[in-house]
Amino acid sequence: MAIATIVSRVTGLLSKVLLVAALGIGTLNDSYQAASTLPTMINELLLGGILTSVAIPLLVRAEKEDGDGGESYAQWLISMGTAILGVGTVLAVACAPLLTALFIADSPNANRDLVTAFAYLVLPGIVFYGLTALISAVLNARHVFGLPTWAPVLNNVVVMLVLGVYWLLPGEITLNPVSMTDTHVLVLGLGTALGVAVQAMVLIPALRKTGFRFKWRFGWDSRLAEFGGLAFWVLLYVGLGFASMTVLTNVATHGDGALTAFNFQWLIAQVPYGVLGVSLLTALMPKMSRAAANNDNDAIVRDLLFGNRMSSILLMPFSVLMTVSGVAIGLAAFGFGRSGEEGGTAVGLALSLSAFGLVPYAITLLQLRVFYAMKDARTPTLIQALIVAVRIGLLYFFLAVAEPEQLAVGVSLAMSLSFVFGAVVGQVWLRFRLGRLRTGFTVWTICLTVVASAVAFAVAKGAAVLLLGVIGFSNPVVAAWVEVVLVTLVGLPLAFGLLAAFRVPEMKPAIAKINRLVRRR
Repeated sequence: MAIATIVSRVTGLLSKVLLVAALGIGTLNDSYQAASTLPTMINELLLGGILTSVAIPLLVRAEKEDGDGGESYAQWLISMGTAILGVGTVLAVACAPLLTALFIADSPNANRDLVTAFAYLVLPGIVFYGLTALISAVLNARHVFGLPTWAPVLNNVVVMLVLGVYWLLPGEITLNPVSMTDTHVLVLGLGTALGVAVQAMVLIPALRKTGFRFKWRFGWDSRLAEFGGLAFWVLLYVGLGFASMTVLTNVATHGDGALTAFNFQWLIAQVPYGVLGVSLLTALMPKMSRAAANNDNDAIVRDLLFGNRMSSILLMPFSVLMTVSGVAIGLAAFGFGRSGEEGGTAVGLALSLSAFGLVPYAITLLQLRVFYAMKDARTPTLIQALIVAVRIGLLYFFLAVAEPEQLAVGVSLAMSLSFVFGAVVGQVWLRFRLGRLRTGFTVWTICLTVVASAVAFAVAKGAAVLLLGVIGFSNPVVAAWVEVVLVTLVGLPLAFGLLAAFRVPEMKPAIAKINRLVRRR
């Protein structure tokens, strides 16, 4: 699963690199980004958010209690889910112009007709996103985890092939007037939907291998009523996220290329969290759930403290790396093709100035999982409401004070600052719920990781500046790649080495492992 996650992140980043190279950073890419975000958001509203919190526990319970091992219940879940997704997809496609108007509103740099054209083509992906989640839930309940983790890789591969076809097409998309029959529009839109369809369809053979046989089943299952309250709060949580992203998209499209720059810097920032933070969260969630089931608050606090400290230790060095060399990372990843040096710099600058939000983001998600482990879906939604309120306020603040070309940085800062706020609120809320959390210990660890990472990457950045000054690369993209590689290779080992030198307790297992390996040699 870890390898699949890494490959998924890398291929996802590569597909975005090709997208920027093919479309550049401007109105065209912003329009595509705005439209391609719609299927995922609507799927979450219809089913996705509820599925992650409700469906898997239901499936596990049905597997234990039902005489057929939960197969009829799984059939019912897929049937009802498909019906809901189908109706939602039809309505979304019919309302594509309204969704476009909601998303981009009065944005002066958005092309409403182009967003609508893309939306008509990509919105059918809603049903495939939902099916991916449904089938993955059934597979996970049957202890199959590998293929659902690999499925997004196939989606990324399809998108990369589609972009290759797009690049080979003669001419460019006509923006005035926009035509649904434009080959460029059809290739991008239908190709995006095809990638999501492949992601869903590849899971069907794996489901059959488990012995599952599908049969349409409709109606109401009484067990779902038990989770009605939980589903309501989860749905409200997702709805708040939808409102937040709607405002963010609206604000970002006031600046040419701001939405694309934000999306791509967010994608880069998510790579270390997706590999390290998600793995940590996955390992801790069962422990916290068992502790909550036993009403062992002390164990929950220990797990929370460990998770907060490990989030800082694992992710702070990457946060500082992206801060000191964010511009170089943006140039290295996106500074070629139609994007050029200007587009790569825009992504890199947004990444550099907002990377401080990576650790608060991980801590906030961990805190919310603590509430879910205690079967409390209400509190995470209330915290989400506060985070979204702060984020929306910051978004409109940056819209009012920033120049259009600065909005990529503005929306990125709004996102990171809202997670800093969320981490503080979550910690205070848990303090009232669980008692003493040893917050000072967490803060001390964060301070140590900041100092170690800052010293390490100051040295690494200095070495990179000296090397680039001596060699003097004429191509800025090549120079950026040299800086990224050198700063990473020098900074990360030095940062973790300093943490070991500071005798951070969580580093002891790694040090012991290294010592054992050295002794063997």
